[in-house]
Amino acid sequence: MVGMPHDCLANPLGAVRLTFEKAVASGYDPAVLQGKDWGTAELFRQFLFDDDCLSQVPMLSPSTLKWVQPNTLVRFRGMIQDMLGNEFYVGAYKDGDTWRTNKFADSSHSPINTSLDMQIWERRLLYCIPVPGQNFWVESLEEAVKNTHTNLISPKREKRPREDEAILGDVDMMREDGLSSEPLTTMPQTVTGGTFSNVSSVPDTEINYFSCRIKIYDTAESEMKLNDIFEFVGVLTFDPEFPVDSVDCDGFTQSICEDELVHLPSSKVSWIHCIIHRKLAVNDFLSGPALELMPNTAKDLREALVGHLTTVLGNDWVAAQYMLLHLLSRVHARVDSVAVGKLSLNLTCLGKDSMSVFGRNLKFAIECLLPFTRTLPITINYLNTISLTPKKDYNTNRLVFGFLQLTEGSHLTIDETQLQAGTLDSTGVDNARVLKNLMESQTVEYDFTYYKMEMPVDVQLLILSEGKSHILPADLVLPFRPSSVEAPLTVDEETLKAWRWYLGMMKCLSHSIDPDVQKVVEDDLVAARRADRSLGSLDFSRLLTMGRLMSISFGESHLSKEHWQMVKELETIRKERLQEI
Repeated sequence: MVGMPHDCLANPLGAVRLTFEKAVASGYDPAVLQGKDWGTAELFRQFLFDDDCLSQVPMLSPSTLKWVQPNTLVRFRGMIQDMLGNEFYVGAYKDGDTWRTNKFADSSHSPINTSLDMQIWERRLLYCIPVPGQNFWVESLEEAVKNTHTNLISPKREKRPREDEAILGDVDMMREDGLSSEPLTTMPQTVTGGTFSNVSSVPDTEINYFSCRIKIYDTAESEMKLNDIFEFVGVLTFDPEFPVDSVDCDGFTQSICEDELVHLPSSKVSWIHCIIHRKLAVNDFLSGPALELMPNTAKDLREALVGHLTTVLGNDWVAAQYMLLHLLSRVHARVDSVAVGKLSLNLTCLGKDSMSVFGRNLKFAIECLLPFTRTLPITINYLNTISLTPKKDYNTNRLVFGFLQLTEGSHLTIDETQLQAGTLDSTGVDNARVLKNLMESQTVEYDFTYYKMEMPVDVQLLILSEGKSHILPADLVLPFRPSSVEAPLTVDEETLKAWRWYLGMMKCLSHSIDPDVQKVVEDDLVAARRADRSLGSLDFSRLLTMGRLMSISFGESHLSKEHWQMVKELETIRKERLQEI
């Protein structure tokens, strides 16, 4: 910022201390206000957003960590994987007659005399990881942001000292099984437009995560919860000379932690002292400006996307229609134990041979369209060994990551085509129960040893199987009927961007049913009940969900008779296919 005594980007702590000194001079009493913001947040909001400098702040990653300097401003996008508790620290102290602050820092700017006035303040500790299942095109967008910032830096910039490189080697990496691992390496997966090449054979469960600890200030606990996605902007620290429970020259411990196991050695991890944060939604990971989709535009995009999905699915137009509704589904309400809006889909008649073609193409197509996708291959051995749910480890006081710890808006493809007869042990039975609960109620059970807690989720579930899945009862079971095998068409990046925005924005559309259409729907449901006494409230709820999704797929916020008729016709075809098996 022009005229700033301290550079917010290169010397954020200088800017923090300047605002503190000005606040104290204006009557701010550190002893009374207990660390509440004194104008720092406003200063950095102006710098980041009003002055449009957010793009200049480097995104923390294994690559940027090689050159980014300690005590500079960085940002990190990630999911809150664990909450590490609270920490007390010396937030302010008197240096002679002058108040100083340690807020947003690990250590004091000058020695603390324990005989002088000091204020103990509190901050929260979070453990964050990149969003599980984040796809390659999202990562390429973030890499573009990193490269933009790198270009602003002199190419002759000196390399970091060797001791900093040693720190980098110790920076915590986390695998999905919760174990520490070697530094993250780039997966050999590339995409040009809609054509894939060099697909990694690394299983989905072996992807490494770059993790980061966040120290949060001035934020109510209710504002952040487990599995939320946030962008944090703050001061980066990893001081190798600041060991666990360090004591200053006067013997005073500056940091008092509620649980000493939480206070990890700074040389082992990167910390971000968060100054500004904002909660992110799925659409925040899409590139370019948001599209303003009018009904006519939405209709054209819908037609093009259905055509693409039809090609991917071997010219099975019906499967493409159901796939679109599935990709638009989300949990928009909960009534008792019912997650309203979910629409899980089970595509059957997929053997090993057809999976190698259509399953692979469908998986890639979904990865191109949605920011967060994961694949779970189901076998007896896999169910008997994998840890699907997060579990609390009281020895380390950490929540160990589980495969099903997913953020809102994630898509999960469950591949049952490799499943063969066998015996599930106690772990396998428990995992099957967890998956069934996820399918039926959109909840995941977290294991805290002495008790278990059900956490609500919003995950799109697609099951690929040879016969109807008996483990996972999907909302819709559709026999797959391909009529041709065509090579996936190359889709240009601009078209993919438009489809991503279409899916993201249509999901958010509000929806209602006008009285005249509601009467038609009620009459049809009564007639269906008379024809088939096995139909229940869940079947009617599913039909209403399909009606809502059909409407929003055309960019309409009201259910029309035409769209309701389309739902009925699709259901007639689906039931005919089921009878043919």
